[in-house]
Amino acid sequence: MDYRSAGVDIDKGLAFVDIIKKKTSNRPFYVLDGIGGFASLISISQYKDPVLVSSTDGVGTKLLIAQAVNIHNTVGIDLVAMGVNDVIVYGAKPLFFLDYIACGKLNLEVMEKVIEGIVAGCNEAECPLVGGETAEMPDFYPEDRYDLAGFAVGIVEKDSIIDGKKIEDGDVIIGIPSSGLHSNGFSLVRRFIRDKGLSLDRIYPPLDKPLYEELLTPTRIYWRQIKILLESEVKVKGIAHITGGGMVDNIPRILPEGLYAHIDSKTIPLPPIFTFISERLKLPKEEMYRTFNMGIGMVLIADRKEADKINSILKETIIIGKIESGKRGVVIG
Repeated sequence: MDYRSAGVDIDKGLAFVDIIKKKTSNRPFYVLDGIGGFASLISISQYKDPVLVSSTDGVGTKLLIAQAVNIHNTVGIDLVAMGVNDVIVYGAKPLFFLDYIACGKLNLEVMEKVIEGIVAGCNEAECPLVGGETAEMPDFYPEDRYDLAGFAVGIVEKDSIIDGKKIEDGDVIIGIPSSGLHSNGFSLVRRFIRDKGLSLDRIYPPLDKPLYEELLTPTRIYWRQIKILLESEVKVKGIAHITGGGMVDNIPRILPEGLYAHIDSKTIPLPPIFTFISERLKLPKEEMYRTFNMGIGMVLIADRKEADKINSILKETIIIGKIESGKRGVVIG
C-alpha cells in the first residue's frame, strides 16, 4: 500500500502546482518570492505608515451549481471577489491573494478551470495570486466534490482608512449595481429549485438565459471603481460590501450609533433573477433585502456634494437612500 492507493496522488499535485505557476508568471515588484516555496515574501517598504487589511471567505453552495453543470471557470472569480471586495471597503489596495482548494480526488482538468477563474479574478482586482494549498482528502469529500476558500490581504496608509466614523445625518447612500446573485443566498435558491422541480437548463421568464447561466454569473469585483474614486480624491465616508445579510445586515456595520440607513427601493432597478425568485418564493420585501443583494453589490456613503461627484465619475452609480437620525439599522422603503 502507498499514498496513491490511499487516494492521494502527490505527482498529480505537483503537476497542478506547475499549471498554477504557468498561469501566474507575472508578479508585481513587491512580491519577492511567490508560488512554489514554503511561503510568499511581500515587501511593503514603499508605504509610510501601512495598515494591512485581511479577509477570508468562500463561495458557499454556489459551488454545487457549478459542479452540477460541470462549469468551473467562474467560481474562481467569485472566490477572489468575496475576499477583495471586503478588503477594499477600507480604502485598501488589494496586495495579494491566496487560495485553499479541498477535494475528494484531484481532477486536473477541473482544477485548471478553477485556477483560470481565480487568476482572472486576481487580474481584475490587480492583485497577484502568491500561493495556496490544494488538499486531496479522500473519504472526507466525494471524488467529484471540491470546496474553495480564499484569503485576500490589502494595504492602506493609516491616515487614509475609510471606516464610516464620519458618517452623519443627511449623508447620501449610493449604490453600485451587482451582476446578479453574486455568491449569497444559494442555499435558499437551490432548495426552491429542488422543491419546485426546476431545470437548470431551462430559460424561465423574466430571465433571458438558462437558469444555470444566470446563477453562475460571477460576483463583480469593485476594485477598479473604488480605485478611481481614491485617485480622484473624492471624499467617501463609508463603504459596505453587500453580501450575506443583504443591505439590512451589512450597511449598519459601518454606521455610527444613532444613525440608520433609509433605502428607497423604488430607485433600484431590480435584476430579473430577483423578480424570478421573489415571484416564486413569495418572500416579504424585508426578507428579500436581508437574504440577497437585490441589485446593489457595493454601497458608498458621502455628503450630497461628494455624491454628485461620485455619480459623475462612475456613471453607473445610483442614489438609493439617505442617512437619518435614529436607532442604528436599515429601513427599506
